[in-house]
Amino acid sequence: MNTSPALRGRKLGILLSTRAEEPPFRHGVKLAEAALDAGVDVYLYCIDEAVRGVGDEALQALKERGLKLYACAYGAQRRQLPIDDRAAFAGLTVVNDLMASTDRFVSFN
Repeated sequence: MNTSPALRGRKLGILLSTRAEEPPFRHGVKLAEAALDAGVDVYLYCIDEAVRGVGDEALQALKERGLKLYACAYGAQRRQLPIDDRAAFAGLTVVNDLMASTDRFVSFN
């Protein structure tokens, strides 16, 4: 791990909307990993098809390292996915809060 004093304490928001098997999801996970390595606080929200990837092994490993992982409760319900402790299931208000309170917010669609 190579933390950067300039980035320590900064906040990054990431929105993922594609399935875990697709490149945009993987790119978002890699960005989250790099940001955590640099000492950035990372907030990641899974919406649409990305809610199927909440249990992704790499994503769960990042959660154990401090990733704040959120998922769309409505999207999970529509897809008949379990709402459990793998993520904080919430609505779009959380996305709005993340956009307003992070230093950078990026999306991978």
